[in-house]
Amino acid sequence: QVQLVESGGGLVQPGGSLRLSCVASERYYNTYSMAWFRQAPGKARELVGGIHRSGNRLTYSDSVKGRFTIIGDRATNTVHLQMNSLNPEDTATYYCAARVGGLVISDTAGYRAWGQGTQVTVSS
Repeated sequence: QVQLVESGGGLVQPGGSLRLSCVASERYYNTYSMAWFRQAPGKARELVGGIHRSGNRLTYSDSVKGRFTIIGDRATNTVHLQMNSLNPEDTATYYCAARVGGLVISDTAGYRAWGQGTQVTVSS
């Protein structure tokens, strides 16, 4: 089973940027669709966005569209989440997930593997 390791979280001021990375233990291209989720305290885990296993289709939630960008690096089996214009509502633990299937979906049960999560805190 594929293993995922996230990195890149931290504390950032409102309006700032962070880049998260998710390294997969095996090739994801043409095998797994990869997604980023986040979970704030007391809230359900929600889909942030993802990349289709073909690498040709990106999906974003409305709350991050235009601010966040997902970048797939096939050479290193890494999926990055570039986050710009961060605001306090983006504070959460961010998780990388992989599913065998074409579409990036919001149902967490549809994902085979999860990373351990990385904390993002947006505060002045």
